[in-house]
Amino acid sequence: MVTKEKLIVFDTTLRDGEQSPGASMTRDEKIHIAKALERMRVDVIEVGFPMASVGDFEAVSAVARVVKESTVCGLARALKKDIERVSEALEFAESARIHTFIATSPIHMQRKLRMSEDQVIEQAVAAVRQARQYTDDVEFSPEDAGRSEFDFLCRVIENVIRAGATTINIPDTVGYNIPHQFGDLLARLIENIPDSDKVIFSVHCHNDLGLASANSLSAVLNGARQVECTINGLGERAGNASLEEIVMTVHTRQDVFPCITGVDTRQIVPTSRMVSTVTGFPVQPNKAIVGANAFAHEAGIHQDGVLKARETYEIMRAEDVGWASNKIVLGKHSGRNAFRTRLHELGVAFDTEEELNHAFANFKDLADRKHEIYDEDLHALVSETSYEKSEYFKLVSLKAQSETGEVPSAKITLLVDGEEKIAEANGGGTVDATFRAIEEIVTSQSQLQLYSVNNITTGTDAQGEVTVRLQKSGRIVNGHGADTDIILASAKAYLHALNKLEAPETRAHPQHDI
Repeated sequence: MVTKEKLIVFDTTLRDGEQSPGASMTRDEKIHIAKALERMRVDVIEVGFPMASVGDFEAVSAVARVVKESTVCGLARALKKDIERVSEALEFAESARIHTFIATSPIHMQRKLRMSEDQVIEQAVAAVRQARQYTDDVEFSPEDAGRSEFDFLCRVIENVIRAGATTINIPDTVGYNIPHQFGDLLARLIENIPDSDKVIFSVHCHNDLGLASANSLSAVLNGARQVECTINGLGERAGNASLEEIVMTVHTRQDVFPCITGVDTRQIVPTSRMVSTVTGFPVQPNKAIVGANAFAHEAGIHQDGVLKARETYEIMRAEDVGWASNKIVLGKHSGRNAFRTRLHELGVAFDTEEELNHAFANFKDLADRKHEIYDEDLHALVSETSYEKSEYFKLVSLKAQSETGEVPSAKITLLVDGEEKIAEANGGGTVDATFRAIEEIVTSQSQLQLYSVNNITTGTDAQGEVTVRLQKSGRIVNGHGADTDIILASAKAYLHALNKLEAPETRAHPQHDI
């Protein structure tokens, strides 16, 4: 039997995924997702860009303290101050990686950096050498490598390898490449660069043309042994290569790929649900691997074939990626221990007994309104519980009225920084009236960009999951709310978004001021 090489799975959901408009996560949310990724046996978790903000620094530092089985990575521009900041954030990591980058394409060097080729090489080498003072695990990315001149790209990479880089990541930063072209680029780099056998070649592909996963897999077939990806393909613009697609393609097509991953594929669906709930970005039903319809069959000929032999129309087993055959796990008679045990199985842990008690109280309230509690309900419940602790605007009560021939109205009571305030408003519908009543109190002057409703599970008593996107002064935030009453869920989502707007925002883009 031929021993296959390891394909390193580098997850950047918490860093690049967070750059999706409105997908910013709190420190506690990043910790929850990082623990799920660790349980999935992801090799490297890129948590954030510590120089961007105090919040990013604290999130990287917090995850570095709790994650023990995966390497924790922080991003840094090729600047001394950035690398020092990353090293501070990773101080207590069991296994730490510094990931530094600088642009190498002509358009980026001329228009953004205003630097010569020699200056770019000098800065890249200095950054890698500095990073090696803090860790032996240093990754370097020539940003926009997919549009860089080949000879210059070779020069940069050759120099950073000599300076001590251990992973060379080739980003298709703007999603410009196509599979055979990108795979050929990796093969040529590995063939032409001296000492290429002493480093791991990696890829980081964006999905602007819908080719991120295909480009990544083409690179793997041509020598890349690390893929940077995100859960659900989350990421700025059209997103990144999807972790579930990369992992399951390699897993399913072992007749084609000369490598294997160490990922526990059974954790894919639970982690997908967690990321969707935390970010407020729902998974489309026909999304590969993790979509609700991924293993559904409606056509009669398909159903007949699957009943006779699953392999006729299914190339993967639903159970292998975490779809449970029995999702019903809890009800109103379930006790605290059963609640805690199931959440532990889902990768959710509480720091204090008080947090557990609060979540359990919310669970009991939900169980009084909903007969059967599914894993998806629990993810939504825990997510809501986590941000209830720090609410500036808190819902006390809501009364909404809608009657044929009458104007819908809503009366709402909020706690605003601890002070109770009441407002009433009319609207085109009860949701509109509710939002208008909230605005009577908070006067946020934000613009509603998105209002989306999805059912979390099946049945008429299913919770409705509402996503609200607000924009104010250039900031975009997503709010999330869930309830068996869709009007209440809408109010929760709107207030969640308002609470995010209320929080200070100092996050810088990783490309700023390099």
